Amino acid sequence: MNYTDNNIETSYKEILESYLNTGSEQVLYEVQQFTRNLLEHQTSPEELVSLHRSIIDQLYPDLPEDIQASFDFLLEAMMGYGMAYREHQILRGRQQELEAEIDVAAKMQQTLLPHESIEVEGLDVGVVSVPAKKMSGDYYHYVLDQYGGIGLAISDIIGKGVPAALCMSMIKYAMDSLPEQQLNPSALLENLNRVVEQNVDDSMFVTMMYGYYNSLTHEFTYSGAGHEPGFFYNAQKDSFEDLTAKGLVLGVSKKANYREYVRKLSVGDFIVLLTDGVTECRVGDDFLEREEIASLIKESIHLSAQEMVEHVYKELSKMQDFTLRDDLTLIILRRNV
Repeated sequence: MNYTDNNIETSYKEILESYLNTGSEQVLYEVQQFTRNLLEHQTSPEELVSLHRSIIDQLYPDLPEDIQASFDFLLEAMMGYGMAYREHQILRGRQQELEAEIDVAAKMQQTLLPHESIEVEGLDVGVVSVPAKKMSGDYYHYVLDQYGGIGLAISDIIGKGVPAALCMSMIKYAMDSLPEQQLNPSALLENLNRVVEQNVDDSMFVTMMYGYYNSLTHEFTYSGAGHEPGFFYNAQKDSFEDLTAKGLVLGVSKKANYREYVRKLSVGDFIVLLTDGVTECRVGDDFLEREEIASLIKESIHLSAQEMVEHVYKELSKMQDFTLRDDLTLIILRRNV
């Protein structure tokens, strides 16, 4: 049955009288349908209570004063409830819009990340990148050149949501548009720094480490922009060293310069690049020491690079009760011939 503004009161009175006379469950179903129709008329809860009271006054004009007063009490309560409910619905709508925006940004991020395994002759490369939530501030990208070398970047974008995804997009296309800079990490970071500084809001900035592996000389040349130090594993010494590169984070100053560092890789040596989701893993109230991270890597040193990073991720996840507190990205690049 369709209800109009003119017959709402009449219809409600008929339904109420029918229920009071019969107590029928069928009438209860009918009033449920009736209240659904009230939504089309944007009838508020307090208006329905007022309507109910008005009809009760007609049916029972001699109700005791305290019963009549209880309707006044209920009406006031429903007015407060109605306002709170409407505010809740507005906030719920905004939350749904935000979640939809986050879903779009998360999908955008996934399209920006490499989807194929990295294959370079003479190298074994493993990558794991896991967001703590839907959105991730971590990003990595690689470029293969005509000489068989690989340029590899890992970054942490301080910022979330769609702006972070757009920043990732900007970084990716800026890197892809500068092929002549791929062999020169310091120049690449200087170019990216200018792009970020000119196009990203002051509340956002980007840390990055970028390195180029020369497959002819077996040298890994790298520069850093305020990024978490990685590791260099020396197979002959069976030891880890910090892979530190000093440099200002991207986007702070357009005049920033970046120093280059070089590591020569022998067979079995490998480079570890990571984000602070690895090194700032909490066990209880304490952070893992870098030595403990190195030990985790060493546990699986007999495995492939991909199995190594997956092993470390699983162990770190287990230590945190399978709940990541920060985005985690770990890359291992090992010379195997």
